[in-house]
Amino acid sequence: MLKNSLRSRFRRFGVKFGIICLILGSNSFVWASDLYTLPNLVSFEFSPSEIELTGESTVVNFQLTANHPIGIESSSVEVILKSPENNTLSTILRRTDSPINLTLKNVIFKGSLEIPRNVKSGAYVAESGSIIGMPAQGGLISPRSPGFKVTKKLNNVVGAEESLIIRNQGNLNLNFDTFVGPSHTTNSSTAREFPKLPVYKTPIWKVGESYVPEDYFEPRVPNLKLEIVSKTKNTCDVKDSKLKFLAEGDCNFIVFTPLTRDYKYKQFEQLVQITSSRKPQELITESIGNQVAQDLPKLIKIPRVYTIANGYITPKTLSPEICLASDGYMNIFSGGLCKYSYQSMETGNFMASEIYELSFEVVRKTQVITFNPQKTINLNSKNLKLDASSSSGGVVTLDTKTTKICSIDSQILTLFKPGNCEVVANQVGTSTYSPASLTVQILITGVEKPKVQSITCFKGKKIKYVNSLKPKCPVGFKVK
Repeated sequence: MLKNSLRSRFRRFGVKFGIICLILGSNSFVWASDLYTLPNLVSFEFSPSEIELTGESTVVNFQLTANHPIGIESSSVEVILKSPENNTLSTILRRTDSPINLTLKNVIFKGSLEIPRNVKSGAYVAESGSIIGMPAQGGLISPRSPGFKVTKKLNNVVGAEESLIIRNQGNLNLNFDTFVGPSHTTNSSTAREFPKLPVYKTPIWKVGESYVPEDYFEPRVPNLKLEIVSKTKNTCDVKDSKLKFLAEGDCNFIVFTPLTRDYKYKQFEQLVQITSSRKPQELITESIGNQVAQDLPKLIKIPRVYTIANGYITPKTLSPEICLASDGYMNIFSGGLCKYSYQSMETGNFMASEIYELSFEVVRKTQVITFNPQKTINLNSKNLKLDASSSSGGVVTLDTKTTKICSIDSQILTLFKPGNCEVVANQVGTSTYSPASLTVQILITGVEKPKVQSITCFKGKKIKYVNSLKPKCPVGFKVK
Protein backbone atom coordinates (compact mmCIF):
# COMPACT_ATOMS: atom_id res chain seq x y z
CA MET A 1 0.00 0.00 0.00
CA LEU A 2 2.83 2.40 0.87
CA LYS A 3 4.57 1.77 -2.45
CA ASN A 4 1.36 2.30 -4.37
CA SER A 5 0.69 5.51 -2.48
CA LEU A 6 4.20 6.83 -3.16
CA ARG A 7 3.98 5.83 -6.80
CA SER A 8 0.73 7.77 -7.17
CA ARG A 9 2.19 10.85 -5.53
CA PHE A 10 5.35 10.74 -7.64
CA ARG A 11 3.24 10.59 -10.76
CA ARG A 12 1.39 13.71 -9.70
CA PHE A 13 4.27 15.73 -8.29
CA GLY A 14 7.65 14.23 -9.14
CA VAL A 15 7.31 14.41 -12.93
CA LYS A 16 5.81 17.88 -12.78
CA PHE A 17 8.57 19.46 -10.71
CA GLY A 18 11.44 17.04 -11.45
CA ILE A 19 12.89 17.56 -7.95
CA ILE A 20 11.49 14.75 -5.77
CA CYS A 21 13.85 11.78 -5.29
CA LEU A 22 13.31 8.35 -3.79
CA ILE A 23 15.81 6.91 -1.32
CA LEU A 24 16.58 3.38 -2.44
CA GLY A 25 19.26 2.31 -0.02
CA SER A 26 21.84 3.81 2.24
CA ASN A 27 23.96 5.32 -0.56
CA SER A 28 21.75 5.66 -3.69
CA PHE A 29 18.70 7.54 -4.97
CA VAL A 30 16.82 7.99 -8.24
CA TRP A 31 14.60 10.75 -9.55
CA ALA A 32 10.96 9.80 -9.08
CA SER A 33 10.22 10.71 -12.71
CA ASP A 34 12.81 8.16 -13.89
CA LEU A 35 10.78 5.35 -12.32
CA TYR A 36 8.17 5.80 -15.04
CA THR A 37 10.30 6.88 -18.01
CA LEU A 38 10.13 4.50 -20.96
CA PRO A 39 13.24 3.69 -22.99
CA ASN A 40 13.38 6.15 -25.89
CA LEU A 41 14.84 5.94 -29.37
CA VAL A 42 18.07 7.80 -30.14
CA SER A 43 18.47 6.51 -33.69
CA PHE A 44 17.27 3.65 -35.90
CA GLU A 45 18.71 3.13 -39.37
CA PHE A 46 19.81 0.51 -41.86
CA SER A 47 21.99 0.28 -44.96
CA PRO A 48 21.85 -0.11 -47.82
CA SER A 49 18.41 1.48 -48.25
CA GLU A 50 17.80 -0.34 -51.54
CA ILE A 51 18.33 -4.00 -52.48
CA GLU A 52 18.30 -5.66 -55.90
CA LEU A 53 17.33 -9.34 -55.55
CA THR A 54 19.35 -10.26 -58.64
CA GLY A 55 22.40 -8.33 -57.38
CA GLU A 56 25.56 -9.65 -55.76
CA SER A 57 24.49 -9.12 -52.14
CA THR A 58 21.13 -8.81 -50.40
CA VAL A 59 22.48 -8.27 -46.87
CA VAL A 60 21.04 -5.34 -44.92
CA ASN A 61 22.73 -4.06 -41.74
CA PHE A 62 20.68 -2.54 -38.92
CA GLN A 63 21.65 -0.35 -35.98
CA LEU A 64 19.36 0.87 -33.20
CA THR A 65 20.41 3.09 -30.30
CA ALA A 66 18.11 3.39 -27.27
CA ASN A 67 18.35 5.44 -24.08
CA HIS A 68 17.06 5.15 -20.54
CA PRO A 69 18.12 7.26 -17.54
CA ILE A 70 18.68 4.21 -15.28
CA GLY A 71 19.86 1.60 -17.76
CA ILE A 72 18.57 -0.96 -20.29
CA GLU A 73 17.75 -4.56 -19.38
CA SER A 74 17.19 -5.91 -22.92
CA SER A 75 20.08 -7.86 -24.41
CA SER A 76 18.51 -8.01 -27.88
CA VAL A 77 15.62 -6.63 -29.90
CA GLU A 78 13.69 -8.02 -32.86
CA VAL A 79 13.34 -6.06 -36.08
CA ILE A 80 10.47 -6.85 -38.43
CA LEU A 81 10.23 -5.74 -42.07
CA LYS A 82 6.71 -5.51 -43.44
CA SER A 83 5.44 -4.57 -46.90
CA PRO A 84 1.98 -3.04 -47.65
CA GLU A 85 0.91 -6.54 -48.79
CA ASN A 86 1.85 -7.89 -45.29
CA ASN A 87 4.93 -9.76 -46.49
CA THR A 88 7.26 -9.92 -43.47
CA LEU A 89 10.91 -10.60 -42.72
CA SER A 90 12.64 -10.45 -39.33
CA THR A 91 16.03 -10.50 -37.65
CA ILE A 92 17.52 -10.06 -34.16
CA LEU A 93 19.75 -7.13 -33.15
CA ARG A 94 22.08 -7.68 -30.19
CA ARG A 95 23.79 -5.29 -27.80
CA THR A 96 27.31 -4.24 -28.71
CA ASP A 97 28.59 -3.67 -25.14
CA SER A 98 30.53 -6.68 -23.87
CA PRO A 99 30.33 -7.59 -21.09
CA ILE A 100 26.80 -6.21 -20.81
CA ASN A 101 26.61 -3.13 -18.60
CA LEU A 102 23.05 -2.85 -17.30
CA THR A 103 23.66 0.69 -16.04
CA LEU A 104 24.69 1.92 -19.51
CA LYS A 105 22.20 4.62 -20.46
CA ASN A 106 22.82 4.66 -24.25
CA VAL A 107 22.83 1.13 -25.66
CA ILE A 108 23.58 0.21 -29.28
CA PHE A 109 21.94 -2.84 -30.90
CA LYS A 110 23.31 -4.21 -34.17
CA GLY A 111 22.41 -7.01 -36.54
CA SER A 112 21.99 -7.96 -40.17
CA LEU A 113 19.52 -9.73 -42.41
CA GLU A 114 20.10 -11.47 -45.71
CA ILE A 115 17.01 -10.84 -47.82
CA PRO A 116 15.85 -14.10 -49.45
CA ARG A 117 16.12 -14.07 -53.24
CA ASN A 118 12.55 -15.30 -53.59
CA VAL A 119 10.96 -12.54 -51.48
CA LYS A 120 8.40 -10.30 -53.17
CA SER A 121 9.66 -6.90 -54.24
CA GLY A 122 8.23 -3.83 -52.55
CA ALA A 123 8.77 -1.14 -49.94
CA TYR A 124 9.35 -2.68 -46.51
CA VAL A 125 8.87 -0.68 -43.31
CA ALA A 126 11.26 -1.52 -40.47
CA GLU A 127 9.88 -1.68 -36.91
CA SER A 128 11.57 -2.90 -33.77
CA GLY A 129 10.10 -4.82 -30.84
CA SER A 130 9.92 -3.47 -27.30
CA ILE A 131 13.00 -2.50 -25.33
CA ILE A 132 12.96 -2.99 -21.54
CA GLY A 133 14.52 -0.43 -19.24
CA MET A 134 16.14 -1.19 -15.90
CA PRO A 135 13.96 -0.80 -12.82
CA ALA A 136 15.18 1.45 -10.05
CA GLN A 137 17.12 -0.26 -7.24
CA GLY A 138 14.60 -2.06 -5.12
CA GLY A 139 11.83 -1.09 -7.53
CA LEU A 140 9.27 -3.39 -9.08
CA ILE A 141 8.82 -1.51 -12.35
CA SER A 142 10.60 -2.56 -15.58
CA PRO A 143 9.53 0.09 -18.10
CA ARG A 144 8.88 -1.37 -21.54
CA SER A 145 8.93 0.84 -24.65
CA PRO A 146 6.60 0.46 -27.63
CA GLY A 147 8.13 -0.60 -30.93
CA PHE A 148 10.22 1.94 -32.83
CA LYS A 149 9.98 2.76 -36.55
CA VAL A 150 12.61 4.15 -38.88
CA THR A 151 11.65 7.79 -39.44
CA LYS A 152 14.73 8.99 -41.33
CA LYS A 153 14.37 9.70 -45.06
CA LEU A 154 16.38 7.05 -46.89
CA ASN A 155 15.41 7.44 -50.56
CA ASN A 156 13.41 9.61 -52.99
CA VAL A 157 10.68 7.14 -53.93
CA VAL A 158 7.46 9.01 -53.09
CA GLY A 159 5.39 6.93 -50.67
CA ALA A 160 8.37 4.89 -49.47
CA GLU A 161 10.92 7.48 -48.34
CA GLU A 162 11.55 5.71 -44.98
CA SER A 163 11.31 2.15 -46.28
CA LEU A 164 13.72 -0.52 -47.45
CA ILE A 165 13.35 -0.69 -51.23
CA ILE A 166 13.54 -4.27 -52.55
CA ARG A 167 13.61 -4.54 -56.35
CA ASN A 168 13.54 -7.53 -58.65
CA GLN A 169 15.27 -6.84 -61.97
CA GLY A 170 14.79 -3.14 -61.29
CA ASN A 171 11.06 -3.41 -60.61
CA LEU A 172 9.60 -2.23 -57.30
CA ASN A 173 5.84 -2.74 -57.88
CA LEU A 174 4.97 -0.27 -55.14
CA ASN A 175 1.26 -0.27 -54.33
CA PHE A 176 0.81 3.47 -53.78
CA ASP A 177 -1.95 5.97 -54.50
CA THR A 178 -0.08 7.95 -57.13
CA PHE A 179 -2.89 10.52 -57.41
CA VAL A 180 -5.72 11.85 -55.27
CA GLY A 181 -9.23 12.73 -56.37
CA PRO A 182 -11.41 13.48 -58.10
CA SER A 183 -12.38 16.66 -56.30
CA HIS A 184 -16.00 16.36 -57.38
CA THR A 185 -16.37 13.18 -55.31
CA THR A 186 -13.85 14.04 -52.56
CA ASN A 187 -14.93 14.40 -48.96
CA SER A 188 -13.86 17.41 -46.88
CA SER A 189 -11.19 15.57 -44.86
CA THR A 190 -9.36 14.49 -48.02
CA ALA A 191 -9.64 18.00 -49.38
CA ARG A 192 -7.89 19.33 -46.29
CA GLU A 193 -5.14 16.72 -46.60
CA PHE A 194 -4.52 17.59 -50.26
CA PRO A 195 -5.20 21.35 -50.51
CA LYS A 196 -4.27 21.63 -54.19
CA LEU A 197 -7.48 19.91 -55.21
CA PRO A 198 -10.07 22.39 -56.59
CA VAL A 199 -12.69 21.28 -54.06
CA TYR A 200 -15.59 23.36 -55.37
CA LYS A 201 -15.08 22.77 -59.10
CA THR A 202 -17.73 20.56 -60.67
CA PRO A 203 -17.44 19.13 -64.19
CA ILE A 204 -20.06 20.08 -66.74
CA TRP A 205 -21.35 16.81 -68.15
CA LYS A 206 -22.80 18.24 -71.37
CA VAL A 207 -22.18 17.89 -75.09
CA GLY A 208 -19.42 20.23 -76.29
CA GLU A 209 -17.63 20.40 -72.93
CA SER A 210 -14.36 18.70 -71.99
CA TYR A 211 -12.80 17.10 -68.93
CA VAL A 212 -9.13 17.73 -68.02
CA PRO A 213 -7.82 15.29 -65.35
CA GLU A 214 -5.41 17.84 -63.86
CA ASP A 215 -8.40 20.05 -62.95
CA TYR A 216 -9.88 17.41 -60.65
CA PHE A 217 -7.00 15.15 -59.55
CA GLU A 218 -3.81 15.93 -57.64
CA PRO A 219 -0.74 13.92 -58.73
CA ARG A 220 1.43 12.83 -55.81
CA VAL A 221 4.46 11.64 -57.76
CA PRO A 222 6.47 14.27 -59.68
CA ASN A 223 6.97 13.51 -63.38
CA LEU A 224 4.33 10.76 -63.33
CA LYS A 225 1.68 12.08 -65.71
CA LEU A 226 -2.02 11.50 -65.31
CA GLU A 227 -3.58 9.86 -68.36
CA ILE A 228 -7.20 9.38 -69.43
CA VAL A 229 -8.94 6.90 -71.74
CA SER A 230 -12.55 6.47 -72.85
CA LYS A 231 -14.48 3.18 -73.01
CA THR A 232 -17.42 4.80 -74.83
CA LYS A 233 -15.84 6.64 -77.75
CA ASN A 234 -19.11 7.46 -79.50
CA THR A 235 -20.20 9.54 -76.52
CA CYS A 236 -16.82 10.82 -75.30
CA ASP A 237 -13.31 10.53 -76.65
CA VAL A 238 -9.81 11.70 -75.71
CA LYS A 239 -7.96 14.28 -77.78
CA ASP A 240 -4.91 16.29 -76.68
CA SER A 241 -5.11 14.76 -73.17
CA LYS A 242 -8.70 16.02 -72.77
CA LEU A 243 -11.88 13.99 -72.60
CA LYS A 244 -14.35 15.64 -74.98
CA PHE A 245 -18.08 15.04 -74.75
CA LEU A 246 -19.41 14.34 -78.24
CA ALA A 247 -23.00 13.13 -77.86
CA GLU A 248 -25.73 12.52 -75.31
CA GLY A 249 -25.57 9.22 -73.44
CA ASP A 250 -23.32 7.25 -71.08
CA CYS A 251 -19.66 8.22 -70.88
CA ASN A 252 -17.39 5.66 -69.24
CA PHE A 253 -13.81 6.86 -68.70
CA ILE A 254 -10.70 5.93 -66.73
CA VAL A 255 -8.10 8.28 -65.25
CA PHE A 256 -4.88 6.42 -64.50
CA THR A 257 -1.13 6.42 -64.00
CA PRO A 258 0.65 3.67 -65.96
CA LEU A 259 2.75 0.83 -64.64
CA THR A 260 6.36 1.95 -64.09
CA ARG A 261 9.49 0.42 -62.61
CA ASP A 262 8.51 2.00 -59.29
CA TYR A 263 4.71 1.94 -59.17
CA LYS A 264 1.84 -0.37 -59.95
CA TYR A 265 -0.90 0.70 -62.34
CA LYS A 266 -3.47 2.90 -60.59
CA GLN A 267 -6.83 3.98 -61.95
CA PHE A 268 -10.09 5.77 -61.20
CA GLU A 269 -13.10 4.77 -63.31
CA GLN A 270 -16.33 6.72 -63.60
CA LEU A 271 -19.58 6.40 -65.53
CA VAL A 272 -21.49 9.66 -66.12
CA GLN A 273 -24.50 10.75 -68.14
CA ILE A 274 -23.84 13.35 -70.86
CA THR A 275 -26.81 15.62 -71.56
CA SER A 276 -27.60 18.23 -74.22
CA SER A 277 -25.20 21.12 -74.78
CA ARG A 278 -25.35 24.34 -72.82
CA LYS A 279 -27.28 27.32 -74.20
CA PRO A 280 -25.61 30.61 -75.07
CA GLN A 281 -26.66 33.74 -73.17
CA GLU A 282 -27.64 37.08 -74.67
CA LEU A 283 -27.96 40.21 -72.56
CA ILE A 284 -30.31 43.15 -72.96
CA THR A 285 -28.59 46.38 -71.97
CA GLU A 286 -29.58 50.05 -72.04
CA SER A 287 -27.20 52.93 -72.67
CA ILE A 288 -26.93 55.97 -70.41
CA GLY A 289 -26.94 59.53 -71.72
CA ASN A 290 -24.05 61.88 -71.16
CA GLN A 291 -23.73 63.46 -67.72
CA VAL A 292 -22.50 66.88 -66.58
CA ALA A 293 -19.47 67.10 -64.30
CA GLN A 294 -21.11 69.10 -61.54
CA ASP A 295 -21.47 68.50 -57.80
CA LEU A 296 -19.01 65.63 -57.92
CA PRO A 297 -18.88 63.04 -56.55
CA LYS A 298 -22.44 62.02 -57.27
CA LEU A 299 -24.49 58.85 -57.55
CA ILE A 300 -26.83 58.15 -60.49
CA LYS A 301 -29.16 55.27 -61.26
CA ILE A 302 -28.36 52.97 -64.18
CA PRO A 303 -30.55 50.27 -65.79
CA ARG A 304 -30.24 46.82 -64.20
CA VAL A 305 -29.39 43.82 -66.38
CA TYR A 306 -31.12 40.50 -65.69
CA THR A 307 -30.09 37.02 -66.89
CA ILE A 308 -31.78 33.65 -66.58
CA ALA A 309 -28.49 32.04 -65.56
CA ASN A 310 -27.27 34.52 -62.94
CA GLY A 311 -30.21 36.79 -62.16
CA TYR A 312 -29.30 40.48 -61.85
CA ILE A 313 -25.61 41.02 -62.58
CA THR A 314 -23.28 43.78 -61.44
CA PRO A 315 -21.38 45.70 -64.12
CA LYS A 316 -17.58 45.71 -64.13
CA THR A 317 -15.90 49.11 -63.98
CA LEU A 318 -13.39 49.79 -66.78
CA SER A 319 -12.48 53.38 -65.82
CA PRO A 320 -12.20 53.43 -62.00
CA GLU A 321 -10.52 56.85 -62.00
CA ILE A 322 -13.76 58.33 -63.38
CA CYS A 323 -16.59 56.14 -62.10
CA LEU A 324 -17.38 53.03 -60.06
CA ALA A 325 -20.26 50.72 -60.94
CA SER A 326 -22.47 48.82 -58.52
CA ASP A 327 -25.74 46.93 -58.83
CA GLY A 328 -28.15 49.53 -60.24
CA TYR A 329 -25.98 52.59 -59.54
CA MET A 330 -22.93 54.46 -60.84
CA ASN A 331 -20.77 56.58 -58.55
CA ILE A 332 -19.12 59.36 -60.62
CA PHE A 333 -15.89 60.92 -59.35
CA SER A 334 -14.56 62.90 -62.33
CA GLY A 335 -15.27 64.10 -65.82
CA GLY A 336 -14.21 61.99 -68.77
CA LEU A 337 -15.37 58.77 -70.44
CA CYS A 338 -17.04 56.40 -67.94
CA LYS A 339 -16.66 52.84 -69.25
CA TYR A 340 -18.18 49.64 -67.85
CA SER A 341 -19.20 46.19 -69.03
CA TYR A 342 -21.60 43.30 -68.40
CA GLN A 343 -21.00 39.58 -68.66
CA SER A 344 -23.08 36.69 -67.40
CA MET A 345 -20.87 33.88 -66.05
CA GLU A 346 -21.16 30.28 -67.15
CA THR A 347 -23.31 27.80 -65.23
CA GLY A 348 -24.04 24.12 -65.58
CA ASN A 349 -26.76 24.88 -68.13
CA PHE A 350 -25.57 28.09 -69.79
CA MET A 351 -22.37 29.26 -71.45
CA ALA A 352 -20.86 32.59 -70.46
CA SER A 353 -22.22 35.52 -72.44
CA GLU A 354 -20.11 37.81 -74.57
CA ILE A 355 -18.76 40.94 -72.90
CA TYR A 356 -21.05 43.92 -73.45
CA GLU A 357 -19.10 47.19 -73.14
CA LEU A 358 -20.98 50.47 -72.51
CA SER A 359 -19.87 54.05 -71.88
CA PHE A 360 -21.08 57.60 -71.43
CA GLU A 361 -19.31 60.93 -71.30
CA VAL A 362 -19.14 62.96 -68.11
CA VAL A 363 -18.89 66.38 -69.75
CA ARG A 364 -16.53 68.80 -68.04
CA LYS A 365 -16.70 72.59 -68.15
CA THR A 366 -14.57 74.38 -70.70
CA GLN A 367 -11.82 76.43 -69.13
CA VAL A 368 -10.00 79.47 -70.51
CA ILE A 369 -6.25 80.12 -70.28
CA THR A 370 -5.17 83.73 -69.87
CA PHE A 371 -1.69 84.25 -71.35
CA ASN A 372 -0.74 87.60 -72.92
CA PRO A 373 3.03 87.99 -73.07
CA GLN A 374 4.54 90.87 -75.09
CA LYS A 375 4.63 89.99 -78.75
CA THR A 376 8.11 91.36 -79.51
CA ILE A 377 11.29 91.49 -77.45
CA ASN A 378 14.88 92.44 -78.24
CA LEU A 379 17.61 89.86 -77.88
CA ASN A 380 19.51 92.23 -75.60
CA SER A 381 16.84 91.73 -72.92
CA LYS A 382 18.21 88.20 -72.46
CA ASN A 383 15.07 86.94 -70.63
CA LEU A 384 11.37 87.64 -70.08
CA LYS A 385 9.09 86.87 -67.10
CA LEU A 386 5.95 85.02 -68.24
CA ASP A 387 2.64 84.82 -66.43
CA ALA A 388 -0.34 82.56 -67.26
CA SER A 389 -3.52 81.56 -65.39
CA SER A 390 -6.67 79.51 -65.99
CA SER A 391 -10.35 80.01 -65.24
CA SER A 392 -10.37 76.68 -63.35
CA GLY A 393 -7.72 77.94 -60.95
CA GLY A 394 -5.46 75.02 -61.87
CA VAL A 395 -1.72 75.39 -62.40
CA VAL A 396 -0.68 76.35 -65.94
CA THR A 397 2.56 74.91 -67.29
CA LEU A 398 4.67 76.60 -69.99
CA ASP A 399 6.87 74.91 -72.54
CA THR A 400 8.50 75.53 -75.93
CA LYS A 401 9.60 73.41 -78.86
CA THR A 402 11.82 76.15 -80.38
CA THR A 403 14.66 75.34 -78.02
CA LYS A 404 17.39 76.75 -80.32
CA ILE A 405 15.77 80.19 -80.14
CA CYS A 406 14.48 80.20 -76.53
CA SER A 407 13.97 78.09 -73.42
CA ILE A 408 11.64 78.21 -70.40
CA ASP A 409 12.47 77.46 -66.78
CA SER A 410 10.17 78.36 -63.88
CA GLN A 411 8.18 80.77 -66.14
CA ILE A 412 11.36 82.61 -67.14
CA LEU A 413 11.88 82.80 -70.91
CA THR A 414 15.59 82.85 -71.85
CA LEU A 415 16.47 84.34 -75.26
CA PHE A 416 19.16 82.72 -77.42
CA LYS A 417 18.92 84.33 -80.86
CA PRO A 418 16.51 86.24 -83.13
CA GLY A 419 13.45 84.42 -84.46
CA ASN A 420 9.95 83.26 -83.54
CA CYS A 421 9.81 81.73 -80.05
CA GLU A 422 6.73 79.51 -79.73
CA VAL A 423 5.37 79.16 -76.17
CA VAL A 424 2.64 76.66 -75.24
CA ALA A 425 0.52 77.12 -72.11
CA ASN A 426 -1.19 73.94 -70.82
CA GLN A 427 -3.67 73.15 -68.06
CA VAL A 428 -4.23 69.39 -67.65
CA GLY A 429 -7.80 69.75 -66.44
CA THR A 430 -9.56 68.85 -63.19
CA SER A 431 -12.43 66.57 -62.24
CA THR A 432 -14.87 69.23 -63.46
CA TYR A 433 -12.84 71.20 -66.07
CA SER A 434 -11.58 69.94 -69.42
CA PRO A 435 -7.90 70.27 -70.36
CA ALA A 436 -6.96 73.52 -72.14
CA SER A 437 -4.04 74.68 -74.26
CA LEU A 438 -2.94 78.01 -75.76
CA THR A 439 0.02 78.68 -78.09
CA VAL A 440 1.52 82.16 -78.61
CA GLN A 441 4.37 83.46 -80.78
CA ILE A 442 6.98 85.85 -79.33
CA LEU A 443 9.24 87.56 -81.90
CA ILE A 444 12.84 87.97 -80.77
CA THR A 445 14.51 90.83 -82.60
CA GLY A 446 18.03 92.27 -82.75
CA VAL A 447 21.36 90.97 -83.99
CA GLU A 448 23.16 88.04 -82.49
CA LYS A 449 26.69 88.98 -81.42
CA PRO A 450 29.42 87.05 -83.19
CA LYS A 451 30.96 84.40 -81.04
CA VAL A 452 34.67 84.20 -80.39
CA GLN A 453 36.03 80.83 -81.44
CA SER A 454 39.10 79.02 -80.14
CA ILE A 455 41.47 76.69 -82.02
CA THR A 456 44.69 74.85 -81.07
CA CYS A 457 47.63 74.99 -83.48
CA PHE A 458 50.83 72.94 -83.40
CA LYS A 459 54.23 72.84 -85.13
CA GLY A 460 56.37 69.96 -83.96
CA LYS A 461 56.38 70.26 -80.18
CA LYS A 462 55.20 73.88 -80.25
CA ILE A 463 51.54 74.59 -79.46
CA LYS A 464 49.64 77.88 -79.89
CA TYR A 465 46.07 78.75 -78.88
CA VAL A 466 44.25 81.21 -81.16
CA ASN A 467 41.02 83.03 -80.10
CA SER A 468 39.16 85.30 -82.56
CA LEU A 469 35.97 85.58 -84.58
CA LYS A 470 37.62 83.73 -87.47
CA PRO A 471 40.71 82.11 -85.98
CA LYS A 472 43.60 80.96 -88.23
CA CYS A 473 46.86 79.22 -87.37
CA PRO A 474 50.17 81.14 -87.91
CA VAL A 475 52.30 80.25 -90.90
CA GLY A 476 53.89 76.87 -90.45
CA PHE A 477 51.31 75.74 -87.77
CA LYS A 478 48.51 73.30 -88.29
CA VAL A 479 45.18 72.94 -86.51
CA LYS A 480 45.38 70.22 -83.97
